[in-house]
Amino acid sequence: MSSEMVEVVIDSIRVHLMAPQRVVVLKQVNEERYLTIWVGPYEAEAITVALQEVEMVRPLTHDLLKNVFKAFNARIIRVEIVKLEGDIYYGNIVAEADGREIQIDSRSSDAIALAARAHAPILVHSSVMETAGVYPEQDMPETNAPARREAPPPLSDDASDRLSVFKDFIDKLEIDDPDKDKPDSPPT
Repeated sequence: MSSEMVEVVIDSIRVHLMAPQRVVVLKQVNEERYLTIWVGPYEAEAITVALQEVEMVRPLTHDLLKNVFKAFNARIIRVEIVKLEGDIYYGNIVAEADGREIQIDSRSSDAIALAARAHAPILVHSSVMETAGVYPEQDMPETNAPARREAPPPLSDDASDRLSVFKDFIDKLEIDDPDKDKPDSPPT
């Protein structure tokens, strides 16, 4: 492994609640530094299926690709995240066939999905880790004091009028009090 490359493992796949994207969290092998890569839901599913070693009835695209490598007697040596340009990570699949090394340009999410299937190492160029890697304890704001809650600003007359409709509705509801009909002591 080149000194310019940092080995990582797949730490987790996270779901963004407000968008269809997922985040693949990669953790540096020898320290607490993380790299997050946004991926689409299908790519996240492909990585998850591989990590959980779920057997599919028919091969998914990344299984097919792994089978093609095998059919041509090529071995996936490693995958690499080689560059970050804008918000786009560039991947590379490194294979060995007939005694020579082959480098194949790839989306980072596809490279990661293939690495998970082939049990190949994932390497990230040190410049990418320097630019986008995070150390959780250093990147979290330090606070010892509890967060102060300030009172909300008063409602404008217009907002108060609009909300009064809901107040009237709630006031008219006949909600049963669950404690109202409870006996004071349990039946014997």
